[in-house]
Amino acid sequence: MTKPSPGGDGTPAVAAGVILRDGCLLLVRRRVPEGSLTWQFPAGKVEQGESPEDAVVREVKEETGLVVAVTEQLRERIHPGTGVRILYFACAIRSGTAHRAAPDEVADISWVPLRDVFHYVPDGFYLPVQQYLDTTATQPAPRGPCKKG
Repeated sequence: MTKPSPGGDGTPAVAAGVILRDGCLLLVRRRVPEGSLTWQFPAGKVEQGESPEDAVVREVKEETGLVVAVTEQLRERIHPGTGVRILYFACAIRSGTAHRAAPDEVADISWVPLRDVFHYVPDGFYLPVQQYLDTTATQPAPRGPCKKG
């Protein structure tokens, strides 16, 4: 496992989980928006001595209750809206039901059909993440809303 290096200003990196299920993408809405971000991937800071892969597994569980496994690192970047170094990871669900597991931190969670994500993230996703979503979402999104959990 790789060890994170701090962001440009000495702050830790953030690990974000990209989680797809049946053509729907899991997004969380923070209680306190980060810059212009309202809805985003489950994510959090990589703690000292923790690998980014372990951090994303921990953060997804803390925020959504899901137990996930990292399947691939999608890329990393300095987020243009927040200035934070973010590492994006594709994750597969191992167990659990998605719910608002950290109500002090997360106001809401939603399984969003891929065709509707622009309503939640109007500026779109980082290109490598969008390319992953385009090539991985083999099942069409449901006609109606995505199933909860």
